[in-house]
Amino acid sequence: MTKGISLSVNEKPVTLDYFVSGYLDHVVGGIVTALKNTGKIETLDLTLDDDGQVKIMLNGTQVPLSYFPVQIIRSTLLGMVAPLKGISGKVDRLHISICH
Repeated sequence: MTKGISLSVNEKPVTLDYFVSGYLDHVVGGIVTALKNTGKIETLDLTLDDDGQVKIMLNGTQVPLSYFPVQIIRSTLLGMVAPLKGISGKVDRLHISICH
């Protein structure tokens, strides 16, 4: 069970309801689980920076990502947050933090 999940877009916190929290938890958790050499998620920090790079810190260790996973993860994240209330304009930076 998720103890906490937070989302910030362009360095502004986004209020999450029950559905969006669960959705982000499951989608991001599925993304990380699909990557090689990942294990159980205790803490997860996923960042999309203003250069379009994706960084994943899983349980305090950076997960190496090649070109294709970065592209598909970035597209998925941008598609997930675009329709959320309070998100308008271009998403330059994004941060998701999950603690189980």
